[in-house]
Amino acid sequence: MVAVFLPRVVCTSGSILMKGSGMQARKAYVDTAHGQIHYRYTQGSGIPLVFLHQTASSSAMWVPMMDELQGRPCYAFDTPGFGGSYDPESVPDIGYYVGVMSEALSGVGIERFHLCGHHTGACVAVELAAEHPQQVVSLAMFGPVQLTRAERDEFRKHFSTPFAPNRDGSYLQQTWDYLAGLGADRRLDLHHREVVDTLRAWRGRVQAYNAVWDQDFPALMERVECPILLMCSRDDVLWPYFERAVQARPDARAEVVRGANFEPDLDPEGCVRAYEAFLREEVRG
Repeated sequence: MVAVFLPRVVCTSGSILMKGSGMQARKAYVDTAHGQIHYRYTQGSGIPLVFLHQTASSSAMWVPMMDELQGRPCYAFDTPGFGGSYDPESVPDIGYYVGVMSEALSGVGIERFHLCGHHTGACVAVELAAEHPQQVVSLAMFGPVQLTRAERDEFRKHFSTPFAPNRDGSYLQQTWDYLAGLGADRRLDLHHREVVDTLRAWRGRVQAYNAVWDQDFPALMERVECPILLMCSRDDVLWPYFERAVQARPDARAEVVRGANFEPDLDPEGCVRAYEAFLREEVRG
């Protein structure tokens, strides 16, 4: 018999209910000691799939893949400072996000799960997998941040400047142009959504990136015990470091997908095809 995963869902009213039927992604909140975490979810059977977004996106970036992964329970969370989640006063390190996400997962009722992260989400995911090996069944990452200290310091120069609101509104055009340079302009609806998410997270973006540049991602990836899937597009900003990540974990499965820095949005079918093959053949799940 295949179990259907039906965790608790915390509504904005604070009441508890069971998930309803239907595959369309729904939204909910879960309380943590620091504040409320917003997430999207779909119903299904088996071990849940948990998704963590890149900076400065939100859980909305995972909806195309969640739509393709029909039949599996999927949960995409907004990390603190992004989407519908609370705004932290400070983020000392990636471990802060790991602690909050662990609490949110527990609050939703998820104990063991497949974990998938994109860019910053991959940084949170790799640390979560290293620190909580008993919970993470498998780890998938888009754009693993396999950088040296010097490379992280160079990235910090270009990706830690805030697009702060100003009275002449020039920050709006700056944000639009920045995201076009990352590939969001390949679809107008994607470009618009990412601009809105980035404007909302103008503080959270800097907090998250500074935490990323301080993290020793390669050391954490060495500690991961579960099966690993590494994915990247050739026009992703982290593509130059992808082969290095693959060489660091020769036991990992590696897949090249499409979509610049927005692979789940621009190539959901290819991403899901690679992910499901990994779950089926490497994890047997």
